[in-house]
Amino acid sequence: MLLLGLTAGCKAQITPPSAPDPALNRRIEVLVRSQFDLPADVTLSIGARKPSQFTGYETLPITITHNGRPQPFDFLISDDSTRLVHMDSLDLTKDPSDAIPAAGRPMRGNPAAKVTVVNFDDLECPYCARMHQELFPVTMDHYKNLVRFVYKDDPLTDLHPWAMHAAVDANCVAAQSDTVYWAYVDYLHAHGEEVSGEQRDPNKSFAALDRIARQEATVNKLDETALNDCMAKQDETQIKASMKLAETLGVDGTPVVYVNGEKVNGGAVPVDELWMVIDRALRSVGEEPPPARPAQPDTPPAATGQGAGH
Repeated sequence: MLLLGLTAGCKAQITPPSAPDPALNRRIEVLVRSQFDLPADVTLSIGARKPSQFTGYETLPITITHNGRPQPFDFLISDDSTRLVHMDSLDLTKDPSDAIPAAGRPMRGNPAAKVTVVNFDDLECPYCARMHQELFPVTMDHYKNLVRFVYKDDPLTDLHPWAMHAAVDANCVAAQSDTVYWAYVDYLHAHGEEVSGEQRDPNKSFAALDRIARQEATVNKLDETALNDCMAKQDETQIKASMKLAETLGVDGTPVVYVNGEKVNGGAVPVDELWMVIDRALRSVGEEPPPARPAQPDTPPAATGQGAGH
């Protein structure tokens, strides 16, 4: 529980919900920004008070927005406006892994594995390409049949002009073949610069994405007419549903990996850190992880952090 005092240097005022007090709201904003070390480009919106289940306190909704993505938080504010409290209530009746459904998505690895690695991916993101290289084949080879892998779409459209088109095309391929989906994703993560091109013309990138998908379809004997029809529609419905899930989970950059519902730090996570989380998940379901790999030479740390898809 986090308790913030609001009285420093000021006399507390009791203000009805219908008449917000600008001075009080300013104190709240400054304290929240300071306590959570929010960057300057984060915006903070304070909502109207509403009843809470705690005697002497009302619920005060505060929305924090970063990179265009709002994330709501419920604080408690005392009836006399002298205390602000932030508590997280965790529902122990739900399995965290159920919050990120994998059904219907192409899977890599053992479909019956008890541990699922879910990666929120942007096919134009260079950090996602690095994470992809860590997952395949390094991590997959290490864990063999103990783990399965699923990608969820989260194209950062403000940063990556062809990421949405790539996600739609990938899902058109996936509608016919998981194997070809992964071949398409492998290719894009290895040849992102080729798709972008020297001129960085989105229309040329779109044409390149379609061409690569058709090539994969031809090689693997997919129904090319169905694929062309799907790509021509560019239906973003499925992609946007995945993006909404990412927003609900608080994902604000790519890649972000979850292992049986446990979030791994955002960005291109070092493989040893990822494996620690996978090992922990395996032990929790009664599986013994493979022996740790030999110590590796020191290497510069991989870039991580908010907005890793830059």
